[in-house]
Amino acid sequence: MSDAPALSIRIRNLRNTFGATVVHDGLDLDVRAGEILGVVGGSGSGKSVLLNAILGLRPPDGGTIELFGQEIRATGAQAMIERRIGVLFQSSALFSALTVQENVEVPFREQASLPGSVVHDLAALKISLAGLPTEAAAMMPAALSGGMRKRAGIARAIALDPELILLDEPTSGLDPIAASAFDALIRTLHQALGFTVFLITHDLDTLHAICDRVAVLADHRIIAVASVDELERSDDPWIKAYFGSARGKAAEARA
Repeated sequence: MSDAPALSIRIRNLRNTFGATVVHDGLDLDVRAGEILGVVGGSGSGKSVLLNAILGLRPPDGGTIELFGQEIRATGAQAMIERRIGVLFQSSALFSALTVQENVEVPFREQASLPGSVVHDLAALKISLAGLPTEAAAMMPAALSGGMRKRAGIARAIALDPELILLDEPTSGLDPIAASAFDALIRTLHQALGFTVFLITHDLDTLHAICDRVAVLADHRIIAVASVDELERSDDPWIKAYFGSARGKAAEARA
């Protein structure tokens, strides 16, 4: 009987290209069920391309991606992704013509057959879980602060109680206080709801605050997956430069 951990995401030999430009080549990655995995890499290393490939938004040029043991190109996989995965894009991607309440109701209306009153109450519950005040439900996205937009995006992402949450630079554009509060929200929701988190970030404070492990994307592939403490002791030049920078040392001290 195997003691290997259950996997939410299993990627093998992934290849992604744009014309003659190779983004990923021979990329392997396992994301364990229930963990918070951070993904870091330099500009242009293909972090967002990896996220889009996992979501099935960009068919890979080679290799396989499995979510909960199912290949994403298999029949019915896209419906599974929509039911079992929540996403927060960097811009939050809220529908500008809908209120926060209406934005959070969208997944219910697309994926569930529920009475309108039930949809309303469930959406209100998710808005509350995301730490937004009751009055925010009636607000339009343009009237929200950056931090509130992120929280509204999280409320929509957790609407259907997903097993896996994908976050693309969730603290980008937030001031340090709002970013710290958002990290705390993710950790609280993770502990309460038990979902797996795949988190793309450049925020060293986030890596220290909430990530169980960190995957380093460089040279077209994942070159290391370990805890922050382990990566800080790495001899790899890129990893040493990233975590040993002045910002890296400051984040370590704050942690």
